[in-house]
Amino acid sequence: MSLVTCTVTDGIAQVRLNRPDKLNALTLQTLRELRSTARTLRRDTSLRAVVVAGEGDAFCAGLDFGTVMKDPRAIARAFVPGPVTGTNLFQEAPWSLRRIPVPVIAAVHGHCLGGGLQIALAADFRIASPDSTWSVLEGKWGLIPDMSGVQGLKELVGIDQAKRLTMTAQMLSGTQAHDLGLVTELDADPIVAATAFAQELAQRSPDALAAAKRLFDDTWTASARRTFSRERLEQLRLLFSENTRIAREAAFKRATPAYRSRRR
Repeated sequence: MSLVTCTVTDGIAQVRLNRPDKLNALTLQTLRELRSTARTLRRDTSLRAVVVAGEGDAFCAGLDFGTVMKDPRAIARAFVPGPVTGTNLFQEAPWSLRRIPVPVIAAVHGHCLGGGLQIALAADFRIASPDSTWSVLEGKWGLIPDMSGVQGLKELVGIDQAKRLTMTAQMLSGTQAHDLGLVTELDADPIVAATAFAQELAQRSPDALAAAKRLFDDTWTASARRTFSRERLEQLRLLFSENTRIAREAAFKRATPAYRSRRR
């Protein structure tokens, strides 16, 4: 049985963590399959958006320590970073979602704990049910978030809140996580809401979506000068893109007659 499944319909990929009997708790094989799935999607030029969710009653309850700790040698190998990415398996599995050049939306219900939270943080957007539960759970076990979670936290919350969540392993509801900035939007049915959002994004130019994702991800902590430079470069590419021409013509056709007459 695949621990991560993926189907693509009309340019929208539905990725599922598929270990529902264990609340989608993560094994090394789950991480490998998530990384492999993301790499496959990265090469799909027809892709427009990705929705990541969990099967069953939870998004992901975190690392399955009972299973993973049975093989210390495999853990040691998983800690070795790749020479190109600079990430190890634990880090690359979530962060590979950031490498997909289209918007990635995490649809969160039930538990979103530890490594599960870090997978959600690696998405571009997080839509969660109000009663979902969130925690940087590693602190409970005397650990720190090491699956790209520190990077994700520092992008979304202040340093004091990031330290507090990491040091206390505080449990948050989806509503509290939203108030804190971890969750983008609340919805009683996050998968339906995430899919609707993905369908909306799929109507936009894929070149513009990819450029926006690159621009924000690559310059979020950069200087204004470097950000302005990247803005110019991305915009210059878009101005002469075929997809930009198509988007412009489609927008013009949807405009009101009065607007079109002013543009002539």
